[in-house]
Amino acid sequence: MNILIWHVHGSWLTSFVQGPHTYLVPVTPDRGPDGLGRARTWTWPASVRERTPDELRGAEIDLVVLQRPHEIELVHAWTGRRPGKDVPAVYVEHNSPHETPVDTRHTLADRSDIPVVHVTHFNRLMWDNGRAPTGVIEHGIIDPGPLWTGTEPRAAVVVNEPVRRGRTTGTDLLPAFAGAVPLDVFGMRTRGLAAHLELTEDRCRTYDLPQDELHRAMARRRVYLHPVRWTSLGLSLLEAMFLGMPVVALGTTEVREAVPPGAGVVSNRPEVLNHALRRFVADPAHAEDTGRRAREAAGDRYGVQRFLDDWDRLMKEVTR
Repeated sequence: MNILIWHVHGSWLTSFVQGPHTYLVPVTPDRGPDGLGRARTWTWPASVRERTPDELRGAEIDLVVLQRPHEIELVHAWTGRRPGKDVPAVYVEHNSPHETPVDTRHTLADRSDIPVVHVTHFNRLMWDNGRAPTGVIEHGIIDPGPLWTGTEPRAAVVVNEPVRRGRTTGTDLLPAFAGAVPLDVFGMRTRGLAAHLELTEDRCRTYDLPQDELHRAMARRRVYLHPVRWTSLGLSLLEAMFLGMPVVALGTTEVREAVPPGAGVVSNRPEVLNHALRRFVADPAHAEDTGRRAREAAGDRYGVQRFLDDWDRLMKEVTR
């Protein structure tokens, strides 16, 4: 198939474009949010092809994969076709509802011609989907390999913009965790985090690394910490498990589904999480054994081939 899809979430899209299709990714001169084009920090196959808005008008398109509300109008403006009417379409909802956990109505809640595909069962449960047909296709991770060494007795945290996002990403919880074990926080716009939290640089170091360096850097840390209160299931948590890292995480949203017993410690009690962090840092053998279980669990549930197979089944149904 020829699939029109915007470059919105690079990590998710990297897995999606591993399938057997041709992926038309819009590109604009400024490479802004509606025209990023091909990724520059991920490796994508040649089947991902950039197309300008003018080129899209005459392009053969079998399916549109929407990810943001305004893309419905963009498709019509750039191709002359209406998603769900003139061309088959699905809408991938990457996020948990924001306005309220239970009463946020989805953009497509009043339409029945575009299926809404959630990335977790929790998200589908919490959104008010109205009469839109819904499904769940869980994440698929390209296996980075068992890279964990745990040579640095510190906890890795991956979060973008922790100062701006604040309580959503559990930024306010980091000082207490840093009191248990030193933290290394990876992500965009993390600079100045230690000063913002009134922590010393040693207790809270920050890094903004390109994707090809991030996994090896994470894997040198003894344990992965996921302090996020409210967001969809973070790909970084699943990637840490694939790396063979033991994980310590808040038991919110889909985390309890993703981290089975033995693969890490999941709790909403800070004292339980702090104790787990201290134990993993102090006991490398325990960390290694737990990380092995985490890697096995992630591979069983979140492998990229299962993800691609799920998508192929859905795409055949929608375009039938």
